[in-house]
Amino acid sequence: MTPLHWRSAAEIAAQVAAREVSAVEVTRAHLDRIAALDRRLGCYLLVDGDGALAQAAAVDRAIAAGDSPGLLAGVPVGLKDLLVTEGVATTAGSKILAGFIPPYDGTAVARLRQAGAVILGKLNMDEFAMGSSTENSAFGPVRNPWDESRVPGGSSGGSAAAVAAGLCAVALGTDTGGSIRQPAALSGVVGLKPTYGRVSRHGVIAFASSLDQVGPLARTVEDCALTLEAIAGHDPKDATSIDAPVPRYRDACTAAAADLSGLRVGVPEEFFAAGLDPEIERLVRAAIAKLADLGARVVPASLPNSEHSLATYYLVATAEASSNLARYDGVRYGLRVRDPGDDLNTMYQKSRAAGFGTEVKRRIMLGTYALRAGYYDAYYLRAQKVRALIKRDFDRAFATCDVIATPTSPIPAFRLGDRTEDPLAMYLADIYTISCNLAGLPGLSVPCGFTTSNTLPTGLQLLGPPLGESTVLRVAAAYQRATDWHTRHPPGAERSTP
Repeated sequence: MTPLHWRSAAEIAAQVAAREVSAVEVTRAHLDRIAALDRRLGCYLLVDGDGALAQAAAVDRAIAAGDSPGLLAGVPVGLKDLLVTEGVATTAGSKILAGFIPPYDGTAVARLRQAGAVILGKLNMDEFAMGSSTENSAFGPVRNPWDESRVPGGSSGGSAAAVAAGLCAVALGTDTGGSIRQPAALSGVVGLKPTYGRVSRHGVIAFASSLDQVGPLARTVEDCALTLEAIAGHDPKDATSIDAPVPRYRDACTAAAADLSGLRVGVPEEFFAAGLDPEIERLVRAAIAKLADLGARVVPASLPNSEHSLATYYLVATAEASSNLARYDGVRYGLRVRDPGDDLNTMYQKSRAAGFGTEVKRRIMLGTYALRAGYYDAYYLRAQKVRALIKRDFDRAFATCDVIATPTSPIPAFRLGDRTEDPLAMYLADIYTISCNLAGLPGLSVPCGFTTSNTLPTGLQLLGPPLGESTVLRVAAAYQRATDWHTRHPPGAERSTP
């Protein structure tokens, strides 16, 4: 029988609801696994064992009483530490928020609880979601379970690695420029970034408000669909939330939906240019050929302004970050570093000294510079105009295709420390994911094979039009049904520590 920590969220929810296994048993199994493995991997910043067991017991009591247990009954979930949780510390991976205990749950967290999910704890991340490798956390890096000398991607690296290693069935991450999809690809799991506004940002610590989006990471496409169904929907607390009905996303993952006949898959050659690892290109093109075998019609697509996406993103994102992070002054949030006799100014200086890391400071400075008087039109305003051109390219492409298929990352997981001294090389790890955020589109990464040179996972990225999650999920689920990449587990994941 499949161990509890390798069962899918869909299996766990069905078995818990049928009383074939209790939510408490499932939770204990995952807490034991975290205790055995996470000292090596560094996925969790905080494990709320008592709280998780209490949630699981409540699910079991509801089922015994004949109540509906919810879509994710008893499913163990980890949360990127950017999502606020009532009574549980939330740090955004930063020392400047050490000691911050939110007084409420964010909307996505509250909806998980309503769906019967069991929240195990908070997952490691790049500080304030700024990074592509989860090496920028103030509390230490995360290691890739496929090769512990390598990064898991970022900034949701803790979420991706935890799912890959069986430390939770599902995790929530956030995606500002690829921070769900890129770590999903590098860690060998499925990651879904919904349409901007499809999931509420209420209770998400902001990085770049016009780009951030919450989404799930899981080992199967169906689990991502179930989780999205649970957390999506209009929220009056978020002014950017889309007021549209939430489909039954799980229906896109059925056997009946696996026939892709008549569906058009666009392939933009701009995403297969210099800089793409040859092995990844081979695997991604083989995955696209598999979609054709399943009945899809592969057609050319053109995204000519995608070459400007990296520069555009780092102007828009850093400008918004410089504004959003101005609130962390060391007084109103987080760390309280106070000795007898300290006035507020001294306390402020101490807190800031223990606060932002190098990458966050770099981005704040870049953004502040771009917004300065005399520079605004030359940099930020021009970036917003190019952003509109990128969105227009996608609109034109989706007039002739239903989804767009590309690599998720140009490279497999790189070694810890390899790119920390070269910010531009680090930023290029997101080159294929950024344009999706600039255009506000849904995007998904699904495992599509392993490199032969170092047996590292890679991902196929599928992009859809606004609110096109069902189509993206359908294509990804059909591909996953026809392959077995998602059934493989990291070779060292069964080793435990004392």
